[in-house]
Amino acid sequence: MTLSDAQLIEATIDFVKTELQHAEGGHDWFHIERVYKNTLLIAKHENVDLTIVSLAALLHDIADSKFHNGDETIGPRVASTFLLKHNVDSEIIEHVTQIIENMSFKNSFDLNPSFSSKEMEVVQDADRLDAIGAIGIARCFNYGGFKDRPLYNPEIPPNLNMTKAEYKAASAPTINHFYEKLLLLKDQMHTKTGKQISLERHKYMEGFLKQFYAEWEGKK
Repeated sequence: MTLSDAQLIEATIDFVKTELQHAEGGHDWFHIERVYKNTLLIAKHENVDLTIVSLAALLHDIADSKFHNGDETIGPRVASTFLLKHNVDSEIIEHVTQIIENMSFKNSFDLNPSFSSKEMEVVQDADRLDAIGAIGIARCFNYGGFKDRPLYNPEIPPNLNMTKAEYKAASAPTINHFYEKLLLLKDQMHTKTGKQISLERHKYMEGFLKQFYAEWEGKK
């Protein structure tokens, strides 16, 4: 039986909630829900296929490689299997899985991206918005705690010239991640809406870091 678009989205939401019920707090269903909402907000102002961006947003972290020994093939495979089961058009499945394969920040290290689309830009902006601002800070430290990383070590400076392999293998203190990723995202936004929202969230992170260092040094 072929589902309507609304039924397919509901089925996808139910699937993701089940799959991610035990996920790390920064990559759980609530992260997916926020990215989905961001996607719908951004898509209002862009000429994109709403079904494709919705499915890609909902399935983008269905099996994040960080939690699967670095295997980047599992997420697209799980997503594809789910969509095939629900008789989704092959072109839609291909587009959604391509977005999932290519939207991660780590792929920004590739000089010649293998795939791009307006739909991917929308979902990518939506996902990156959830990596900055107040929630981005909370997610960053939650993941750092999950990986048992120190908050900060003044003797370990951020690596501002990482390769993709170095980024994937990084285990530096959590504060370093602000300089190695989070503070870079504002200038990597594609859409007008993404750029506008990122400005305030970026400024919030800068204020947080200023306060963090002041407290660290006993100045406040």
